[in-house]
Amino acid sequence: MSSTDENDAPGALSLSAQAMAARPMPYLDELNPAQREAVEALDGPVLMLAGAGTGKTKALTARIAHLLTTGRARPNEILAVTFTNKAAREMKNRVGALLGHTVEGIPWLGTFHAICVKLLRRHAELVGLKSNFSILDTDDQIRLLKQLIQAAGIDDKRWPARQLASIIDNWKNRAWTPETLPAGEASAFNGQGPELYAQYQARLKTLNAVDFGDLLLHVVTIFQQHDDVLAQYQRWFRYILVDEYQDTNVAQYLWLRLLAGGHKNICCVGDDDQSIYGWRGAEVGNILRFEKDFPGAKVVRLEQNYRSTPHILGAAAGVISGNEGRLGKTLWTEVDEGEKVRLIGHWDGEEEARWIGEEVESMQRGTRGMTPMSLDDMAILVRASHQMRAFEDRFLTIGLPYRVIGGPRFYERMEIRDAMAYFRVVVSGDDDLAFERIVNTPKRGVGDKALQNIQRAARDLGVPLLDATRALLGAGEIKGKAKGELEKLVAGFDRWSAAVHDLTVSHVELAETVLEESGYIRSYFKPQTEEEEERGDPLVPKDAEAPGRLENLKELVKALEGFENLQGFLEHVALIMDNESQETEEKVTIMTLHAAKGLEYPAVFLPGWEDGLFPSQRSMDESGLKGLEEERRLAYVGITRAEELCTISFAANRRVYGQWQSALPSRFIDELPQEHVEVLTPPGLHGGGYGAAAAGMGARMEDRAARADAYNSPGWKRMQARSSTRPISQPKESRNIVIDSEAVSAFTQGDRVFHQKFGYGTVMGIEGDKLDIEFDKAGGKKVVGRFVMPAANADDVPF
Repeated sequence: MSSTDENDAPGALSLSAQAMAARPMPYLDELNPAQREAVEALDGPVLMLAGAGTGKTKALTARIAHLLTTGRARPNEILAVTFTNKAAREMKNRVGALLGHTVEGIPWLGTFHAICVKLLRRHAELVGLKSNFSILDTDDQIRLLKQLIQAAGIDDKRWPARQLASIIDNWKNRAWTPETLPAGEASAFNGQGPELYAQYQARLKTLNAVDFGDLLLHVVTIFQQHDDVLAQYQRWFRYILVDEYQDTNVAQYLWLRLLAGGHKNICCVGDDDQSIYGWRGAEVGNILRFEKDFPGAKVVRLEQNYRSTPHILGAAAGVISGNEGRLGKTLWTEVDEGEKVRLIGHWDGEEEARWIGEEVESMQRGTRGMTPMSLDDMAILVRASHQMRAFEDRFLTIGLPYRVIGGPRFYERMEIRDAMAYFRVVVSGDDDLAFERIVNTPKRGVGDKALQNIQRAARDLGVPLLDATRALLGAGEIKGKAKGELEKLVAGFDRWSAAVHDLTVSHVELAETVLEESGYIRSYFKPQTEEEEERGDPLVPKDAEAPGRLENLKELVKALEGFENLQGFLEHVALIMDNESQETEEKVTIMTLHAAKGLEYPAVFLPGWEDGLFPSQRSMDESGLKGLEEERRLAYVGITRAEELCTISFAANRRVYGQWQSALPSRFIDELPQEHVEVLTPPGLHGGGYGAAAAGMGARMEDRAARADAYNSPGWKRMQARSSTRPISQPKESRNIVIDSEAVSAFTQGDRVFHQKFGYGTVMGIEGDKLDIEFDKAGGKKVVGRFVMPAANADDVPF
C-alpha cells in the first residue's frame, strides 16, 4: 500500500492495492450470498446480524482475510475483538487456513481484556500505575475489600466484601469511576459504597495493581482524557471487527465507540436473539441501536442456518417471536426436515432424570431406529445448576459416563493459587496481596502479630510489604523462627527476581526453582528425621490429597512451556482461567444454558421447562418484561444448540433443596408452533391430569392452571405424606435429617449463604455439616449445609 489515505475512498485504490486485489480469493467462493455481501462491504460501519448456526465466524474470518488479501489494511491496522480466548484462537487459525499460511502478524486480535492489558501497559503512567502492574483475581479483590470494610468499622458479616465487589464490578462495567459515580448510587452498600470504592481504587494504585474491571475502565479513561493517545489509535486501527456484539457492556461499548471515531470502518457481528448475559452487564440495546450510533450503517442478515433441522428452527422461531425488543430475522435451512422437537411431561424431577437416562442409553445403542450416537454428541442443558443433581445421581446409579461443565477450575485450586502468588511476587515485588498469601505458606512462624508489624511498617515507610519485611529484618525487629525463615524468603525473592531478567535461565526452570527453594513443594511431604535424610529415604506424601496437589503443580510448571516469560503466563492465567479437559472417554455433557452458548450437539435435552424455574421467577421479579425477554432468548439459545434432535421436558413436581414444589409447564411451551412439535406419552402413564403433554398442544394458561389441581388432589397429598415418613433405608425419598459431626463443612464462619425457604443469611457457627445461620429475615436457624448455597450463586434459584 503506497498511500493509506487513498484507501479511505472506495474505488480509489493505489496500484499496489489494485495488484493485491487481483490475487485469487478462493475463500469468497465458499460463502453464501449474504456472507459474501458482509465480507465485501469494507467501507463504513457494518452490522452482521447473524442468527444461530449461520456461519458468522466463517464470515468474520473471511472478512479479515479479505482485508489482508486486497491490501486494504496491514495486519497491525486491524483490531479484532472477541469475548473468549478460545474464539480468538479459532479466528486466528481460520484466517491462517484461508490465506494458506500461519498468521502471526495480527497483534491486535484477542479478547477485550487481553487487548486492554497491552494498551494499559503502554500508558499505565497516565492512570498512576507502573507498567509491571499486577492483575488481581476475585480472591485477592475480596481480601482487599474486606480489609477496607474492617478498617472503616463496618460489620463485614452484615455487609460482606463479596457484595461490595459485585457492586463495584457493576459500576466499572458501566464505566463509572469514583469521580463520575452518579448521585443515585450514593445509597449503595449502606451509603458507604462510593467512599469505599474511592479507597479501593486508591489502594490498588498503591499496590500497583488492577482488577478485571479496571482493564477496560482505565483505558476508556485514558482515551477520554488524552485526545492525543486516542487519536493515535484511531489512526492506527483502520478496521475494527467485533464478535458477539450483543454481549458488550457499557464500558466495552464506549471503548469501541471511541476507537471507531477515526476511520469509522467498524464491523460488529452479533445476534440480538442470543443476548443472555444481562445479569453480568451485557446491554442488548447496544446492538439494537447500532444504526443510530453509526449513521449510514449497512445491516446484513445471515439467515441460512447450517446447524439445525427445519423443525428445530421453526420451534425456536416460534418462541423468540414473542419478544418485542429485537431486530428480526427468519432462519432457514436446506437440510431435510428431520424429527420434530419432542415434548414430554413427567410426574417429578426424578422421573425426568430416569427417562432421560434411558433415552441417552437407547440413543447410544441405536435402539430408537437411529444410527448409534456417541455420548459426546449428547448434552443436557439446564436453567439452574441445582437441576444437575438429579441427573448426576441417576447417571452414577446406572453407570453412565458424564461430565459437568462449569465445575471447579484448575487455576482456582489452593495449591495453584499459592504457586501463582509466588510467581506474582517474583515478577512484581509491589504485589502485597500475593505476598500476604504466601508469607506464611508454608509455615514460617509468621503469626498475626508479626504480619501486623510488617503491614504497619509498610504504611509508615510507604513501601511494599516485601521491602518492609527487609527493613524490619535489617533493624532486628523480627525475632524467633520467623527471623531466619523470612531472611531466607527475602533473599530468595531477591535472587528469583534477578533471574527473571537473566536470559540464561528459562522461566520454566525459574518456576521450578521458586517452588523448590521456597519450601512449598516440601510442605506436601512428611518431615524426615536426620537419619532418614542421611540415608536418602524417599519423601512420603503427608496426606491422601498431597499426591494430587503435587501432580497439579507439575502440570502448572508444564503449562509455562507455552509462554515466552513468567509475566506472559501470569497474564494468560488472569485473563483466561480456563481448564481445558484432556479426557478421551465418551461422556454425556451436563451444563447450564448460559454455559452452552456457542456450542452445538446432535442431540440436546432441555429439562425443567416450568414456570418459575424457566422462565426464572427471580429474573421476572427483578427485571420485569426485560427479564422475561432475556429468559425467552435463553430458550431460543437452548433449542438452537440442537442439530438433529431436541427434547423439551417438564415435571409436575420438583424437589428443590429438599422441598417438593408443584409447578405449571413453562409459558414458553405453549409458544412452540404445534406443527414443529411431537408430544410424547411418558412410559407407564395411564389417565389424564398430566399437564400440557397429556392434553395436547395449544392449551391456554387458564387450562393449564385447572389441570394443575391434580397436583393438589388427596391422592397426591397422601403420596407426599408417605414420602415424608419413609424409613431411612430408602435415602432418596427420606425427609429425615442426619447430622454428621465428623463432616468437614464447605462453609466458614462469616460466609453469606442462601436458603430456599429462609432467604439470605450469615453463617455464625459450624458443627460438622450443621450450620448455625442468622437469617436476615427469619432469624437464627440450624440448617444442614447441603440445604444452603453460597449467596453469590443465588441466581441459580428458580424463583
